[in-house]
Amino acid sequence: MRFGPASAAFTYAEVGATRDVPLPAGYRWIRRDVEIGAGQEAFERAAAGLMHWEMHRAAGLSVLRGSAPHAIPGAVVILGLLGLTFPCRVVYCLDNPRQRGFAYGTLGGHPERGEEAFAVHLTEAGRVRFRITAFSRPASALARAGGPLTTLAQELATSRYLRAIRSLAA
Repeated sequence: MRFGPASAAFTYAEVGATRDVPLPAGYRWIRRDVEIGAGQEAFERAAAGLMHWEMHRAAGLSVLRGSAPHAIPGAVVILGLLGLTFPCRVVYCLDNPRQRGFAYGTLGGHPERGEEAFAVHLTEAGRVRFRITAFSRPASALARAGGPLTTLAQELATSRYLRAIRSLAA
């Protein structure tokens, strides 16, 4: 596969749907919203770690290739774990004084098809919150054959993201 923002099509039709409520039908949904710290400095640390793929690294994933050093719309990132690769393209970014984050969608070769959004929020009360919103379904024979183990792997990844972003905010 040629590596670049325009090199591959998304593997699902509902591009950008992590911005919407409800999420699209026919997928497994994940929604988590947790407090990870307090104050502007914690917000900045968490946001920088998120936007520069550090959360993914801290969660145990390898950033095998990236078309940009940080998340920007159109950037392609290929993540890896245990010999599997997870190619994704950034769909949109959030960048304002109280909210930073991005969503990426799956590309060909990813075992799932769907989208995952990550956002760090600084509340009016100065609390830092982290939100994950995702929808997915199996795309590969391996993911389909995994059944409940595939779901368990997604839950484990989500828990690792939460631990990693808490650590980055601290």
